[in-house]
This record gives sequence, structure tokens and C-alpha cells, in this order.
Amino acid sequence: MEISKKINDPFPLEGGVVGEYKHLLVIRLSAMGDVAMTVPVLLALTKQHPRLKITVLTRAFFRPMFSQVPNVAIFEADVKGKHKGVFGLYKMYKELKKLNFTAVADLHNVVRSNVLKCFFKIGGVSFIQIDKGRAEKKALIDINNKVLKSLKTTHQRYANVFNDLGFSIDINNTQLLPKGPLSDKMLQTIGFDSRRWIGIAPFAAFKGKMYPLELIKEIIKELNTTEKYKIILFGGGKQEQEQLEALAEQFDHAINVAGKFSFEQELSLVSNLDAMVAMDSGNAHLAAMYAIPTITLWGVTHPNAGFAPYKQKVNVLLADRIKYPLIPTSIYGNKFPAGYEKAIETITPSMVINKIKEVLV
Repeated sequence: MEISKKINDPFPLEGGVVGEYKHLLVIRLSAMGDVAMTVPVLLALTKQHPRLKITVLTRAFFRPMFSQVPNVAIFEADVKGKHKGVFGLYKMYKELKKLNFTAVADLHNVVRSNVLKCFFKIGGVSFIQIDKGRAEKKALIDINNKVLKSLKTTHQRYANVFNDLGFSIDINNTQLLPKGPLSDKMLQTIGFDSRRWIGIAPFAAFKGKMYPLELIKEIIKELNTTEKYKIILFGGGKQEQEQLEALAEQFDHAINVAGKFSFEQELSLVSNLDAMVAMDSGNAHLAAMYAIPTITLWGVTHPNAGFAPYKQKVNVLLADRIKYPLIPTSIYGNKFPAGYEKAIETITPSMVINKIKEVLV
């Protein structure tokens, strides 16, 4: 269904042209890394289909990720408030319906989006959902009959949804986001010098994906000694902030920024890094949105599941599968057998430092 463009359309076309366009709803509510992985795909989509308008249904917190993606607006999902439960989702649907979507691309495929699918289907709107490849991923983590093959990337799974809707895209050469501005306050916090900026984000959602802080400390110590680098530490909650602050205080050229800036400011800071070191976590995908060389450390998870940051698979460091042959033990790092608690420690600090030097050549 074609929708006539109105003069007061919230998605102005390039050059202010008034004409016909199609309007897609894209659903991806969480988690941060999965939401960040939509950005390269949407950049490719809007570049290759410039008259296509996108509304992303996601959490309000994630809005800054999309601020530089052309022809994209955000519809904030208040799933803990007015959009909670089935009745809340129906209220959400009624609000969304007013935006006259041509079709819906569900990149999440969870209970909430399945409820919305029922409403949109009744309303006669095309609704295509992501194929998460659950059977393939189950085989990947099977302890007794493991099939360790490289699965389709999540980015490609997202792209396939748009392909199925009739918007064919090539995500192999996407132009990523530009650097963001740095305020005077941010520059004063980081400091003015010629050292190269290395971001380190040592935390992850599950212990099986986290590199021990003692080993992070060894990496920082070596980098700090060279006098060539400024080490910028990223984290989330209060406990992480306290741990990173205590770590940063031990080194002249290490700075903790966790809890000191807004999410939008933090993204700008990430976009200006020379390299990022992260776990299999959201921070890695945030850095990859800006084409920052992103080194990821993988414990009981594995990039073959399709979650490597965009265009960064050459920069992955893996736990030793000879010593820990059951890796990957889970897709998200939340499950692993006894004895695998320290699998990620087979990635030595020297391996990480050598990779940093390699990507910064």
C-alpha cells in the first residue's frame, strides 16, 4: 500500500521533495548489543532505498543510537508502564496504527512482538519476522553432537527480513556512522594530549563472557607504561563504576568514564576511539557502529553463532578450544559446565596487547 506524503511528515525527504514513499515499522526492543546491530543494516537499507521511511520500535534509552541514521524515527516502547501486558500492547498497536505503516519488520521475534503481529495481521499489514536459526544454534552448543560451523550473522538475518518484505539490500559495504562531537567537559575529563585512545569495556551480562579484572589490570599496566596510549574504561551500573574507578586510580593514563556522561555523550566518545577492547557484549557493537577497530574476547561463547561485531571478525580472540572443547557451551554465555569458569583466561594479556598493536599499525 502506497502512502501519500504530507508536508508535515516527520521524515522529510532529501531536498524536501514531496512525493510517494513507503513506511516500515522495525521492531527491536532489546538488548543493547542486538539493537546496535540493527544500525549497520538500517544504514544500508536507507542508503539503498532513500525513499523508504523507518520507525524503530525500541526502548527510549536506545534513541541516541539512531540519531545519525537518515530517515529513521523512534517510537518509544514503555513496556514497564503504559505498554505493559496484552492490554498495554494493544494500546501500543493503536498508537502505531495511526502512523500508517506499509509493513512491519520484526527483528526481535519474542512474545511481545508476536502479540503485536496478531494485531497487525488483523489490520491487514504485512508482518515479517526474523528467523533466529534456533535449530542451528542448538546444534552449535550441543555437548554430545556439536556442529561447530559458522552460522549466518545476525546482521544478515536482519537484512533477510527486509529482503522478504521486498527491500533487497547488500550489507557488505555499508558506510558506517561518522564521529560524534566532543564537548569541552568531555575533553577536559579525557585530557588534551597526543596519546591514542584505547577503550576497554571489561564487563558482560554473564560471568562466562567476562575477562577477569586482574588480567585487565595487566593489560592496562603494559599500555600505561608505553606512554603512547590513554586507556578509557567503560561500564554500566554502580558496582561496575566503583570497580573501574578503583582500577583507573592506579594508573596515570587510565580514565573511568562509567557514570560520568549521558549515553549520547558516551557514544560520541566511543566514536572517537582509536580502538576498543570488549567482551562478547553491547559495547563491542557500539564501537563497530562507528567502524572503530574492535577487539572482542570470547569465553564460553563463540562468534560462529553470528554475533561478532559488524566487519570485526578478524579481531576476535577466542578461548582455547583444545583445552575447552565444548565451547561454545551456550549462545549467550549464561550456561557452561563445571571447569569452564576460567576458559576466557586462556586469552592472555599479551595476546590482547599484541592485537591492539596490530590493529593500530
